[in-house]
Amino acid sequence: MTDGNPVRWSAELVLDARAELGEAPHWDSETSELVWVDITPGVVHRLDPLRRVDRSFEVGQPVGAAVPRVGGGYVLALRDGIGVVDGSEGGSLRWLAALERESRRTRMNDGACDAEGRLWAGTMDVEEREPIGALYRLAPTGEVRTMLTGVTVSNGLGWSPDGRVFYYIDSPHSAVEAFDFDARCGTIGNRRELCAIEPPAGEPDGLTVDAEGCVWVALWGGWSIRRYTPQGRLVGLVDVPAARVTSCTFGGAELDTLYVTTARPDVPDARQPHAGGVFGVRPGSRGLPAHRFAG
Repeated sequence: MTDGNPVRWSAELVLDARAELGEAPHWDSETSELVWVDITPGVVHRLDPLRRVDRSFEVGQPVGAAVPRVGGGYVLALRDGIGVVDGSEGGSLRWLAALERESRRTRMNDGACDAEGRLWAGTMDVEEREPIGALYRLAPTGEVRTMLTGVTVSNGLGWSPDGRVFYYIDSPHSAVEAFDFDARCGTIGNRRELCAIEPPAGEPDGLTVDAEGCVWVALWGGWSIRRYTPQGRLVGLVDVPAARVTSCTFGGAELDTLYVTTARPDVPDARQPHAGGVFGVRPGSRGLPAHRFAG
C-alpha cells in the first residue's frame, strides 16, 4: 500500500568493504562507531565513519550479529549459539547458550536488544528452504526462551518508539510482521502482517525503526530500502548501488544518517562495483538509540 508517490533518496558509498555478506549494523553511541559483521568469514567490524577507519576481528565461525554489551565487548549470534567477547578488539570467546549446535542445517542470523537489554536473535535454514529455525530471547541472566518456531530465515527485528510493537521478518514470507510487545515481561503476541512486499521488489531482509515509528526495510535483490509507516503505507525509497541490500540502521551524533550494509554478488557485476560495501544517506529522519546487551 502506497501513500502517493514515495519520497526517494540515493545512498552513497561510505566504505568499500568488499564484504562477502555484510549484515546487522548497530550504532554504538559510546564509541561513535558502526558495528557490523561479515557473516560468512566470521568477522566483526567497527567502522569510524568520520575518519573512514574500519577495524575488525575474527570469531572463528559464521557470525550473524554483534551487539555491544554494557561494560564493553560484544554479545555474538554465532553459527552454534550465543557467545560473548569482553574487549572491543575481540578476545577469548565465552559461550552463553548453545542453540541448535547439533544441527549443521541451521545457523544464527540477525539479532538486536530490547530496552531491557535482552538479546533477540534467530536461526535460519542454511539452504533457505525449510521452516526449521526459531527466534530466541536471551535474558541478561543467561536464560534462553524460544519465542517463535517454524522460521525459515530469521532476519530483521526491531521495536516501535513506545516499545509496544515488535517488528519481525522471516524473509521467505515476503512481509514485515508486527506483534504486540510486553516490555516488562519480554513477550510477544497478536501476530499480524504490517505490509506485504511483492517478490519483484526483492526479499525483505534487515530492518530498523525511526523516531517517527516508520520501519525501514532492506530488500535483498531489490537494490533498495523501503520506508513504511506504522500503518503499513510505503512512503519512501532509498536507491542503493548494490543488489543485495542486507540491513540498515541510523547512526551518527544526531542519529540522522542511515547506514546500509550489502553483500557481493556470486559473479562479478560491472553495475555494482562496490557491492559488499557500507553505504549511507541522510533522509531527513532520525533513528532510535540502540540498546546494549545487559548480561
